[in-house]
Amino acid sequence: MEDQTSGADQPAIPLITETGRAHARAEGAERDTVMIVAFEGWNDAGNAASAAVSDLCEYWDAEEITELDSDVFYDFQFTRPVVGRDADGVSSITWPGTRVFKASVKGQDLDAVIVLGVEPSFRWHRFVDTILSHGSSAAGIILVGALLADVPHSRPIPVSVSSENAELRETLDIEVNHYEGPTGVIGILSHEASVRGIPAVSVWAAVPSYVAAPPSPKAQLAITSKIEELLSVSIPQNELIEDARAWERGVNELAEEDEDVAAYIHQLEQVQDTADLPEASGEAIAREFEKYLRRNPPDGPKR
Repeated sequence: MEDQTSGADQPAIPLITETGRAHARAEGAERDTVMIVAFEGWNDAGNAASAAVSDLCEYWDAEEITELDSDVFYDFQFTRPVVGRDADGVSSITWPGTRVFKASVKGQDLDAVIVLGVEPSFRWHRFVDTILSHGSSAAGIILVGALLADVPHSRPIPVSVSSENAELRETLDIEVNHYEGPTGVIGILSHEASVRGIPAVSVWAAVPSYVAAPPSPKAQLAITSKIEELLSVSIPQNELIEDARAWERGVNELAEEDEDVAAYIHQLEQVQDTADLPEASGEAIAREFEKYLRRNPPDGPKR
């Protein structure tokens, strides 16, 4: 599970601040660790968040270290188990639950604790305590979600990044979250991480509301790209890029069959194009160029 890349050769990790590293060392950590969290359900439009984090588990060869007791946290009449069958018709049951994984992040001198599961039905206080106990020595936490929004599928998927930690906001040049209202377990984890002194960021992708059904590979791609930036790593995305293109073509074909939907999409495109004009800036271009160089090093294989 160890990554053999020398720490001295690694780029700085934007997510990890000096305060975050000091917190981790005070908790006994000898090596930088981040926690990445996503849940299916209310926080996961189009399954974009859970799919992105699941792919990280696969790419980083994550090992499961524990599974929370599903009987304690889930109402099976609300979040029902799923029956599946193999080629011979033999059934199997998949119960809703939450699992915790550990991985070495490829391309960084860094470990990751990854939490992936279904938003719990009850005992949220106990659930959040349990999750954060696995990240108590983390230098930073990435909380991943996806929501339905009035955005066009034909433009880059908007991704918002916010934090309750002032140092992280300054380092990443992001805003404080001004949202007030009902929240999911991701929102509770963000609050509790702040209370416990663990720097955390919330990463939310906006999934077009008129194509809410999963999968949503274009939103998943946007989330993965943002995690790349936060950790200064390169994550192979060729297959996901192709899936996103195929998804967009499919939505285009559906829109062509319905004039009202096509008109609505055109309206959304106009609104977003106007709002995105400042993005043609030197800073934005520089970010894209840095990302390109990470994926295509001069002396390394193309990705």
